[in-house]
Formats: sequence, structure tokens, C-alpha cells
Amino acid sequence: MLFDHSTSSTLLIGESEDKPDRVHVRLNRPEVRNAIDQQMVDELHEVCAVLEKSPRIMIPSGTAGVFAPGADIAQLRERRREDALMGINSGIFVRIARLPMPVIAALDGYALGGGAELAYAADFRLGTPSLKIRNPETGLGILAAAGASWRLRELVGEPVAKGILLAGRVLGAEEARAVHLVTGIHPAEELLAAAHGLADRIGLQDPLAVRITKTVFHAPAEAHPMIDQLAQGILFESQA
Repeated sequence: MLFDHSTSSTLLIGESEDKPDRVHVRLNRPEVRNAIDQQMVDELHEVCAVLEKSPRIMIPSGTAGVFAPGADIAQLRERRREDALMGINSGIFVRIARLPMPVIAALDGYALGGGAELAYAADFRLGTPSLKIRNPETGLGILAAAGASWRLRELVGEPVAKGILLAGRVLGAEEARAVHLVTGIHPAEELLAAAHGLADRIGLQDPLAVRITKTVFHAPAEAHPMIDQLAQGILFESQA
């Protein structure tokens, strides 16, 4: 076990001796439907620090039928220019997106605002029939500034992204699957099993090849083809 399970209060961290290649990170603030506050951000940074040193698949999910409704409104109302410039939420979501091994978001119920942006940072998204994805920020007089304003276009294309960001479009589960934002819809009671099934398929691949392929995949266009050739050179010399 790599995590101190006695310290976190906003996350429930699941590790299994049977499946040592992954960690299940459950958002756990049921009293506010898993709203993302500063403590949760800090604890997610702690999780990332461990997974950067000991790469494993990460499966983030919610609790009580909700993934996350966004940032904690009480804290959001207190934030000012300096807080925005610090990139509190965007920083942790970028770090999650850059984790060495894939991230599989298991989405049940609402994934709104910052909760949606956390989902966008994952490599894979699985949902339930009750899933609702929305970025309501412009209706609240702010910007979806933790990744949606640029990452969402890459995921679903410009027309759909603008509908979500500028016109308040809400994506239900089937709509999210139609635009390939989620890759599968499963009953709530089967969602985590589906996420672990995907993790099992990833686990059949060579871990180093998965890590390097993820890095090359996200490299800027100008880095290709040189980064591909260098990465392949590394893999040609690996034991696998």
C-alpha cells in the first residue's frame, strides 16, 4: 500500500493487492455533493505526487450518485484576481492529465463546472444513464477556466464545445456518448466494474509502452516525428 489511508478526509482511496496496477480515488464530500474545495485540491495533489513516483492507473469517481457539481461555491465567492491567477483548479487538472499512466473517470449523476473539467482531464470517461455534463460558468458571470475553454474543443469539436461553453448546453449520457465524450454507458451498479474492466485491458499492455505512448500522444505537433523516433528507440531497447 502506497497511501496513508488515515489522513485524507475529502477522498476515499482504494488499493487492492489483487490489482496493484491501479488506485481508485473516490471524491468524498457527500454533504456538499462532492464540491471541489481547496482541501480536496490539496489532497488530489498528494495523490498525484504518489502516482508520479509510482505510476499506476487512476480511477476517479464520485459518491452517492454524484461525481462533482463543480467548485465549492462558498469558497468560489471569496476568490479574487490573485486566486484566479494562481490557477487553483486548473493546476491540479493539468497534473492529473499528465499522470504517467491512464486516468479513467467513472461518472455518475452530475459532472458540472469544475467536476466536468476534472472529467475532461481524464484519458477515458465512462458514464451511467443519469449522467449530466455541463459547464454553467458563463451563466454565473465567470469563465470555465480550469481546462474546458481549450480541452473541450479537442475532445468534442468546436460546435459542440461552443454549445456547452457559450449556450449552456447540457449533455445527457447518450449525447455524451454520441460526441465521444464518454466511451461507454453502464448501470450505476456496474460502473466501477466497467472502469476496472478497462483498466484490466490497459494492464495487458506493456506498462512502459503505455506510459511513453501517452506522452507521445499529447506532444505538440512540432515535436513529431522526432519524439516518436526517440520514444521508439527507447522501447526497442526495453526488455519487453
